[in-house]
Amino acid sequence: MTAAAEQSGDGIDLRHHGDAETGPGLVDFAVNVRTGTPPAWLAERIAASLSGLAAYPDPAAARAAVARRHGRPVGEVLLTAGAAEAFVLLARALSPRRAVVVHPQFTEPEAALRAAGHRVERVLLDPADGFALDPGLIPADADLVVLGNPTNPTSVLHPAEALAGLARPGRVLVVDEAFADCVPGEPESLAARADLPGLVVVRSLTKTWGLAGLRAGYLLAPAALVDALAEGQPLWSVSTPALAATEACCAPEAVAEAEEWARSLAGDRDRFAAALTGAGARVLPGAAASFLLIQVEDGERVRAALRERGIAVRRCDTFPGLGPDWLRVAVREPGTSLRMARILAELLWNRSGDAVHRDPPPPATERSQGEQGGNDVPTRGGAERAPVRKRHDR
Repeated sequence: MTAAAEQSGDGIDLRHHGDAETGPGLVDFAVNVRTGTPPAWLAERIAASLSGLAAYPDPAAARAAVARRHGRPVGEVLLTAGAAEAFVLLARALSPRRAVVVHPQFTEPEAALRAAGHRVERVLLDPADGFALDPGLIPADADLVVLGNPTNPTSVLHPAEALAGLARPGRVLVVDEAFADCVPGEPESLAARADLPGLVVVRSLTKTWGLAGLRAGYLLAPAALVDALAEGQPLWSVSTPALAATEACCAPEAVAEAEEWARSLAGDRDRFAAALTGAGARVLPGAAASFLLIQVEDGERVRAALRERGIAVRRCDTFPGLGPDWLRVAVREPGTSLRMARILAELLWNRSGDAVHRDPPPPATERSQGEQGGNDVPTRGGAERAPVRKRHDR
């Protein structure tokens, strides 16, 4: 394990996100938003809200829906323009003496803290331990601790009790649960734990419901902290369509739909992991979210070669604690995922990058083409370069 150490000016681009990897002609394994979203019923609810655009947004109904969803008082709910706004509000409202961010994880919390002028220490989890959380690494005097669960980009799900054990009076504990609804039953979520002092749980509608462009999210925290954060939030920062989406996605029917998808995702993820392992990649075991973290030799070359074959994956050397041999790949429709694994196998079995002269072994669990279905992955070049980097996706 690596102990906490201040990391500033180390050249890591904390503002690099998955949408920088995508581009015309590429099959997107880089951005971890669920494919086929938003569903038609949600798009209709959002469209119906447009008739109310002449009025200022009223968050009351959406806020109440979030409170019911998690069994919390309304006063412990703050609606935000995506999870990113929540991290900015926290960074601006808090004055930590010792802020600690547990990595690898989503980089926006650290970026927001640094932008607000705070010194940030990093705790780097060890890949030899599967990036498992070691609570003993968190400095006892840290008064702000930030970590994700499940964690982006590792897809590791930490035990709820290990996280709860980090909460204490005088400390703000921020848990990014943007991918919590990828886990059937959300057994390790702390969203309902109003009993833990200083706990802030950040949630997003982006990934499961395909709403990256709408900016819809919320946080759950003690009422006094919610009030302090709200004072620094611009008026009406959450739009009427985003409020409509939040209310709709917190309804019991939507929660049930997300649960059904999470169960389906688990099977697709396991098959994809087996295929990538068969292709020759090291797949971090125990993945719980909608993506996998893999390690390949000469990762920069492999990523570039995949791009030439029409596939975009997420580089991971912009996550503290990871290097260029780590790549994040989103779980897609099974046929598309298995074809991607087949292309990866060809690349890994042909280190020179030239055309292969013999077939590599088929990835594990690969089925006949008739069984796979789905969209084909392009297998040769012609892909355009990625567009100018944006800052709204993970």
